[in-house]
Amino acid sequence: MLSLVLGGARSGKSALAERLAIESGREVLYVATAQALDGEMSERIAHHRSRRPAEWGLVEEPLALADTLLRHARDGRFVIVDCLTLWLSNLLGAKDATRFETERDALLRGVATLPGDVCFVSNEVGLGITPLGELTRRFVDEAGRLHQSLARRCDRVVFVAAGLPLTLKGTPP
Repeated sequence: MLSLVLGGARSGKSALAERLAIESGREVLYVATAQALDGEMSERIAHHRSRRPAEWGLVEEPLALADTLLRHARDGRFVIVDCLTLWLSNLLGAKDATRFETERDALLRGVATLPGDVCFVSNEVGLGITPLGELTRRFVDEAGRLHQSLARRCDRVVFVAAGLPLTLKGTPP
């Protein structure tokens, strides 16, 4: 099953994905897209690590998400990808300006063929004011387009606010 869990910052979306992984009874692999580029992000990463069971596998991949999923998704495994908006930020900031489109297209092409369960976690950033600045507007636009494209391909889409899941598509968690 492919799932997309959306929500704002500290909405409970990662906790929901982790609960789904535990309830699946499957082997769990956590694919982290964050990079510890400063102290604040290092603290966020440490917080996420402290919540996860020690037996869960971990792959840290800030850019090549499609290739990582093709290598690691398999029957009997639950993969959490946390999070797509950090992955998007990494790609939009990459030196190679074409990398974003290449990686996004590879992900969207490949998700339908992935075995096992894959749960994508992402920040819904399109609910606020229109941001100032070209890069910030592009980020919001690309995140919205990515979420729409991925939601069409997913079996389940859930929006989380205040720790409460609202099922937008598929079976409730």
